[in-house]
Amino acid sequence: MNENNKLKRTLSPVGAISFSLGTSIGWGSLVVTSNTYLMQAGPLGSTLGMIVGGCVMLLIAYCYSYLMSVYPDAGGAYAYSREVFGHDHGFLTAWFLSLVYLAILWANATSIPLFVRYFAGDALMIVRLYTVFGYDVYLGEALLSVLFLLLTAVLCSRFKRAMEYSMIAMAAIFTIGIMVAFIGGITRSGFSFSPAFAPDSAGFSQVVKIAVISPWAFIGFENISHFTEEASFPPRRNRRILFLSILITTLLYIFITLLSVTAYPPEYATWLDYIRDLGNLSGLKALPAFYAAEHYMGSFSVGILMLSLLCLILTSLIGNVTALSRLFRSLGRDKVLPGSFSAINRYGVPGRAIFLAVGVSVFFPFLGRTVIGWIVDVTTIGATLIYTFVASAVTKIAAERHDTKERVIGVSGLILMAAYGAYLLIPNLFTVGSMETESYFIFALWSLLGFIYFRMILRRDTERRYGNSIIVWISLFSLVMFISLVWLCRSILDATGEGMSAIESYYTATGIDEVQVGVVSAALDGVRGVISQVVTTVVLLIATSLGVLISNYNIVTRRAHISEHELHRMQEVVSRDPLTGVKSRQSFTELERLVDERIVSGEAGSFGVVVCDMNGLKEINDTYGHKVGDERLKEASALICGVFSHSPVVPDGRRRICRLSLRPRLYRQIRAYGLPRGAEQEQYSLRRRFRCRRRIGFPARRRQL
Repeated sequence: MNENNKLKRTLSPVGAISFSLGTSIGWGSLVVTSNTYLMQAGPLGSTLGMIVGGCVMLLIAYCYSYLMSVYPDAGGAYAYSREVFGHDHGFLTAWFLSLVYLAILWANATSIPLFVRYFAGDALMIVRLYTVFGYDVYLGEALLSVLFLLLTAVLCSRFKRAMEYSMIAMAAIFTIGIMVAFIGGITRSGFSFSPAFAPDSAGFSQVVKIAVISPWAFIGFENISHFTEEASFPPRRNRRILFLSILITTLLYIFITLLSVTAYPPEYATWLDYIRDLGNLSGLKALPAFYAAEHYMGSFSVGILMLSLLCLILTSLIGNVTALSRLFRSLGRDKVLPGSFSAINRYGVPGRAIFLAVGVSVFFPFLGRTVIGWIVDVTTIGATLIYTFVASAVTKIAAERHDTKERVIGVSGLILMAAYGAYLLIPNLFTVGSMETESYFIFALWSLLGFIYFRMILRRDTERRYGNSIIVWISLFSLVMFISLVWLCRSILDATGEGMSAIESYYTATGIDEVQVGVVSAALDGVRGVISQVVTTVVLLIATSLGVLISNYNIVTRRAHISEHELHRMQEVVSRDPLTGVKSRQSFTELERLVDERIVSGEAGSFGVVVCDMNGLKEINDTYGHKVGDERLKEASALICGVFSHSPVVPDGRRRICRLSLRPRLYRQIRAYGLPRGAEQEQYSLRRRFRCRRRIGFPARRRQL
């Protein structure tokens, strides 16, 4: 590799911990945790679920550290899948890895206007553009998100060391800030967390539910696997760094969750009533952790948490942009992306890859938080798939290297991720639904886009590194088809539920007991309309993916046919003497082997051998030059080929053309071709089977040769 295109080893261990921690925890830790974890599992269920999820992530972290020591290349899970399973699997990993990092980047970028909403009111809610799925998009808020994205790109592309120091400082701020708020709140509360679990289901199922969605909470802890080329410390320290990051992340989530239920407004009987009514609240009351901090320590504690939350957002932006840039750089080097994205700028970072990551993100703030929330839901599935590839890679490599402990850990991680995938992808298997219905559609759409992009790679893959594994095609097609069908089922259930709710609301409002056919008919018409739209979309998704699958197969088949043709042409070139055009010495060796085998097996029958020699070739070369000698050789070769047009003509490697004769004494001539000395029996059989006794008569002009 060009020395000017290498990343310098400047990342310190403290910087690595800061990047890992700052990327894995963001806006959702202080906001989403309150209305998601507590609503689903309560304080005790959330705490136990986070501990279980943290233990699972420690297992995945061990897998990452093992692969980072075996493959010290940038690219993370993409590089590991590529090296272990091939470029096709590497592409599949990179496709979903990109979605995961991009979704978290978009979520944190669009959380900046929400930060302003909570603490500065509607200052940025100017120029309302439109409403997307119930969310009002304002120009002021969207432009603020875009501004922070562009500012992050500029800083990351120019100030590498400054960004590392900033990550260290901000990670320290939000870690200390959350710990101070938790300790201050927990020491002044009465430790009454009743009810410990949400009343809707059994405690065990609530713990499992939180543990299964834990990949969402820890996404980004592995981003230092993209910085392996930049680490200034030995690879063996990566394991401790990853373990420490996961431990701190788990504790911070638990601190925030428990702090959120230590205090609630007096108009609510329990924390559960308070959490369930968050959608109707605004200001600090809509943020339980902030409300508790203010309740126990006043505005100073709120200021600490505000600063912590801002640092969480900024570290997540910097961490995800940096990780994406290293991933895109690896994809550029492997020609998945244009090669220009692998270039290192004069500041020692992949600047073009950084602006690519931000460039594809500046449009999403205009979609609204509702759509962003659906996309973020998909990251749990994406992370599960990525961790599955990592565990599979560890299992295979550890088996090849006879590392028993690592192989057991890899198999354990593979089993756990398979269980996670079943829980998330199959609704009603364990719970009513693991994701929003729209998230299934987004996941199917992203899989289809990956299928289409993979076809583009196949068409321009001159080195033929892709298209060698049909498993990737089947996986993408199966994902599109399976997730589309799940989305269809969920959409039908949702439409049916809405229709039933509409009917129930009508009869409740009017107090009519008799069945109103018109009301039922209108509800059923609405259900039928939704089902028709969803079925049409599913058919289009599956048909498109099937068409891409067939197209990919045609490309690979055509490429294989061209390969066979080129191989045949190369064999023809190798088997021909480049000067005379007759068969090569290699062909003679192969022919000799076949004849010997037939002699031994008794299948040789009668045949003859003609040995031709061209006299005076040395004198011609010395007198007239080698060019004239080559011309005489070509003429002699053409003459012999014309006479023996029914037989192959080959040189013996010593002379271009040997003595021309047909006679039964062949022992010396066979020995001259290098037949093994222990093969007198076969040579004798060859003499006995040589039946041609007469000399060949040539015209005078031919005998002159």
